[in-house]
Amino acid sequence: MKASRLETAQQRYAKCIEVSRRIHWDIDRDVLRSRYFDPAHKFMPDGLTQVGRLPFLDAGERRLMSQIQGRTYANMFGLIERFIGAKMMEVGRDHALTDQTALEAIVRFTDEELKHQELFRRVEALAADAMPAGYKFVVHADEVASFVLTKSTWAILALTRCIEIVTRVHYRQSMESDSSMSPLFKDIFLFHWKEESQHAIIDELEWLREDARIDAAARDQAIGDLIDLVAAIDGMLQGQAASDAHCFLSMLDRARSSEEEVRVHAALLDAYRWQYIISGVDEPRFGELLMSVIDEKQGERRGARAAQTSDARQ
Repeated sequence: MKASRLETAQQRYAKCIEVSRRIHWDIDRDVLRSRYFDPAHKFMPDGLTQVGRLPFLDAGERRLMSQIQGRTYANMFGLIERFIGAKMMEVGRDHALTDQTALEAIVRFTDEELKHQELFRRVEALAADAMPAGYKFVVHADEVASFVLTKSTWAILALTRCIEIVTRVHYRQSMESDSSMSPLFKDIFLFHWKEESQHAIIDELEWLREDARIDAAARDQAIGDLIDLVAAIDGMLQGQAASDAHCFLSMLDRARSSEEEVRVHAALLDAYRWQYIISGVDEPRFGELLMSVIDEKQGERRGARAAQTSDARQ
């Protein structure tokens, strides 16, 4: 945030364009490179899967848990980028006849989001080839995007800013240092993060631009929309955690107790809430920016909702 105060918005858009040109990557040439997933490797690091909460799992079962969660992780980001791309195309129209630097930055952003969606479709196909049958991604991307896009631009941009901070946090704090992860899976999210780090800057610029445009009443409504969006994500996570728990348990080649089944389900839901909600909401950069544009009463509403989600994890 300190650096952003020393630059104009146009300078920050221009910097995103420069970085986008420099780090541009191709799915086949740079990321996949004719590689496939090796079932002997974990997909996700333990710091994200929270598999340590399930000490009764052996090494192979822990690896399977990471692969199921990794498959959902890629599918979730593919879904999320469906509505992000659509919203950014919409806000980009505001710049079409005014700021061409901002317009180019947003056009590059949306083009990269389309590429990411294609990457994650490829990841799903590769994971399906490497893993036993039985996995299902139960969330429907178009239905979710249609719902999200009914909410205010302010709320969608706030959610998007939070999500794109998460990509950096997860990679730098958990994936980067885990040498036991699949090299291919790690590369996928390294390249993804490189572009998302620029998207997060554009999200912030567009969010602040929208915040400056609306009045207090509209902002109060937008806070309600943001709370609704977080609640909807939590609902999605509950459904996917149940599906993934069933998938995991059905793939075990041993009997399992009813207590183990309950604990697997609870651990998956807890991990997913951490991955997609808590790790973003609790990130100081997001919290500081959010609290800089809302008042005390609105902050209390946001805090009450966060507390409800935190309590649900217990």
